[in-house]
Formats: sequence, C-alpha cells, structure tokens
Amino acid sequence: MIGGDIGAPGIWAAAGLVLAIAELFVPGVFLIFLAIAAGITAALAWALPDLPVAAQLGAFGLWSGVAVLIGRRWYRDYPVESTDPRLNDRAARMIGQIATITTPIRGGEGRARIGDGEWPARGPDAEAGARLRIAHVEGTTVLLEPLSD
Repeated sequence: MIGGDIGAPGIWAAAGLVLAIAELFVPGVFLIFLAIAAGITAALAWALPDLPVAAQLGAFGLWSGVAVLIGRRWYRDYPVESTDPRLNDRAARMIGQIATITTPIRGGEGRARIGDGEWPARGPDAEAGARLRIAHVEGTTVLLEPLSD
C-alpha cells in the first residue's frame, strides 16, 4: 500500500476533516461538533492503539453528544446577532411597503398587489389602483392604511 496503513487515528482524523469541510458547505447543521468529536476520537485512538472499534464508536458517540450540548449552550449564551433581524420574516419585511389595490376594498375587505403577488387586504374603503401602505400582516392578510403625506 502506498504511504502505509493510516490506522484508526488517521481514519478518525480524516473523518473529522471531512465533517469540518462539510460544515462550510452546509452551515448550521452542527457538523462541526461531530468533527470535534471525530478529532477527540482520533486522539484517543492514537493514545490507546489497542482500543477496540466498538469503544472508538462509543467514544465518538459520547463526544458527539458532549460537543453538541456544549455548542447549543454556547449559541444560547452568545447568540449570533443579525444586521437585519427581519431577514427571514417575510411578513415583517412587508410592513411599510406600498400596496396597489387590485380589487376595491369595500366594507373593509379587498385585494392588493404587493411586488409580484396579490394578497387579501383589509383597510379603509379604496378603489382599484389606489395606493396604501402596509401597516401589519395577519396570516395571509395585509392590513392597510392610507399613505401619510
């Protein structure tokens, strides 16, 4: 075999490296914690060369759990702050946008075009083509208010 036998420590180290690289491509999946567990298992396999495979797998499972728990606690205690807290909240991002009435609002209900979609709308009576501001979103219905000058 070219390069010789890498043995259990090498296999665990390679697995840890693969998991760490995978975390770069699939962020937020906790693969980095499994990579840490694989690294610890590699160190154990190197320090204890006669450690059975079952014990190595057990150590990997144990250290995976420990690493994930530590990681969860870390992210709870030190949350990642976003520069845009509404990034994944489509409804919150719509507040303040201008909607064009497509079906006249009568009795407080109608439809409005927002971007490339049409939404059920509630608000003051308005004719088709009128422009109103989105004040709030309740489920799939936008609540509209007159534009302020």
